[in-house]
Amino acid sequence: MEWLNYHHLLYFWMVAREGSVTRASSELRLAQPTISTQIRMLEDSLGEKLFARQGRNLVLTEVGREVYRYADEIFSLGREMLDVVRNRAPGRGLRLAVGIADVLPKLVVYRLLEPVRRLGQPVHIICREGKPEPLLADLAIHKLDLILADAPVGANTSVRAFHHLLGECGVTFFAKGPLVARYRKRFPKSLDGAPLLMPAEGSVLRRSLAQWFDSLEIRPNVVSEFEDGALLKAFGAAGAGVFPSPSVIEDEVRRQYGVQVVGRTDAVRERFYAVSHERRLKHPAVVAVCDVAREKLFG
Repeated sequence: MEWLNYHHLLYFWMVAREGSVTRASSELRLAQPTISTQIRMLEDSLGEKLFARQGRNLVLTEVGREVYRYADEIFSLGREMLDVVRNRAPGRGLRLAVGIADVLPKLVVYRLLEPVRRLGQPVHIICREGKPEPLLADLAIHKLDLILADAPVGANTSVRAFHHLLGECGVTFFAKGPLVARYRKRFPKSLDGAPLLMPAEGSVLRRSLAQWFDSLEIRPNVVSEFEDGALLKAFGAAGAGVFPSPSVIEDEVRRQYGVQVVGRTDAVRERFYAVSHERRLKHPAVVAVCDVAREKLFG
């Protein structure tokens, strides 16, 4: 019976994933010659070349791409097995590593993760904020159990991932002091020329708001743009302008930032997604996040 050396396969998988022996050796904490030798031994055992050189770069051969797909599935299943065993071990708390798209409002993230704290067992939550692409890469290698995002997984992504709609809501506009009375009358037409604090270009909410304003022939005066939603709200709390936020956290925004509602619209929808490497969710904490969001938060 032929046996596959999984150490050799792991070294090959890491080089293919990282794109070079140098980066793989840093990740594995092994010398580059050691990794190169192990990959050659794997190629000898398979009787096929897995990498070809293009200048200074290593590229996968056709057989190498096929082997990489199998290796990716093998190590994903192995990590899933370990997660299941560890999560069920008696006396041991759950671990939940969550990737958070940096455009998501922090108050929404807190509301989405709050059910995890109410599980019948302790959960160690690890939150990592960033752009979608790096987060998806970490999800693919099981550094993350879940990603919270404002958009589904793109059709062109190379990562095997599944998105689950948690819910959606309209948008509420807030302001401080005299801005409230001034722009509350005749809302939303009152926003024509109004000083507006907006999310940065490229975000889903920014595009949706721009389309809504165009449809109503409203031209607000965008005085500031922010990648950080908390900073946007801090400017709004200081009276710098009118600002939008998901209606699902309307009460929290009013209390925390001392602002008042200018108006609301359901024509602009904010959607929130859980992204996982599983089509069928199994992690107890992930299941709790999805169930409570759908049944209570957005239900």
